[in-house]
Amino acid sequence: MNKFSGVDYYNIDSVLSDDEKMVRESVREFVSDEIIPIIEKYNREAQFPMQLVPKMAELGLFGPTFPQKYGCAELNNVAYGLIMQELERGDSGVRSFASVQSALVMYPIFAFGSEEQKDHWLPILAKAEKIGCFGLTEPDYGSNPGGMVTKAEKISGGYLINGAKMWITNGTIADVAVVWAKLDGVVKGFLVEKGTKGFTAPEMKGKHSLRASVTSELIFDNVEIPEANLLPETKGLKNPLMCLNQARYGIAWGVVGSMMACYDSALNYAKSRVQFSKPIAAYQMTQEKLVYMLTEITKAQLINLQLGRMKDNNTLKFTQVSMAKRNNCEIALNIARMSREILGANGILDEYPVMRHAANLESVKTYEGTHEMHTLILGEDITGFPAFD
Repeated sequence: MNKFSGVDYYNIDSVLSDDEKMVRESVREFVSDEIIPIIEKYNREAQFPMQLVPKMAELGLFGPTFPQKYGCAELNNVAYGLIMQELERGDSGVRSFASVQSALVMYPIFAFGSEEQKDHWLPILAKAEKIGCFGLTEPDYGSNPGGMVTKAEKISGGYLINGAKMWITNGTIADVAVVWAKLDGVVKGFLVEKGTKGFTAPEMKGKHSLRASVTSELIFDNVEIPEANLLPETKGLKNPLMCLNQARYGIAWGVVGSMMACYDSALNYAKSRVQFSKPIAAYQMTQEKLVYMLTEITKAQLINLQLGRMKDNNTLKFTQVSMAKRNNCEIALNIARMSREILGANGILDEYPVMRHAANLESVKTYEGTHEMHTLILGEDITGFPAFD
């Protein structure tokens, strides 16, 4: 396989640190060597390639921004973004796995957990000795998580949880779920471990998107958990939304990887595919598509770089993450569809990555806040008027 050299029309490499570039190159090599050769098979069979997980842990891809005392790499947020970018060049499902483990499981434990919870869970999650999932979305409450009906009730020695969650990445294979439930009307976070009586996580089948990813329901039927499994610093809906903001940041970077994969595939195909006596890359309409893709990839890269620098110096607003997630997901889907057009009928074959990325991006555009919800988040920020109702 030819070494993937990336897409960098504006020489963004020149403003990355040596450490950031080293992290990106190691993940890029891993994706080229370990993910791309097998991912179409797993996508076809609707299975997640679990054998990748120990290798990802060895590379330090889980919770890489957290302190070294928890067994994490303590990288900056730009390096984290580059990890997500390279993983999604392989597949959105693989990036989702890492994103959930880091941003939606390790982050809430780090941000809202007790010292005992952090000391216990973060090192084993970083090593992927345990896998986690994040239970917020419910069958009837997606964009309106505040309407959740999952409830926790205080009982002697702990809590009793009843309810259900849906569209949960890693749910069936997870050893621990970070579950959000209302306790006396206030949203709180709880750690529910696999094997707890009354807790089941059936896998959702029949997906046309994110096929190489485990998506599940979580069902809580009088699930008793000990007092120690409450995340003590959780105090309302703001906390799970803070977790989602971490995940959205990773998605904004991740989808640039899918953009690069589709653009690279379309460009190489267009140069070699001859019609009417010359390569289709020599025709104006094809060049227009390729130039659009390259321009939008470059814009997304610049948005992400500034986003990461702001995150690292603590000047980031959550609305800025919404802009990046909203823009980059829509553009990635446009690029995937445009790439499929360049590939013509061959674009629907899994000999090429384009149709898989296009299908995956339909989910990525929807999860962690739909395009419409991010539009309204930004709309309220710039006008002062909430338009959610």
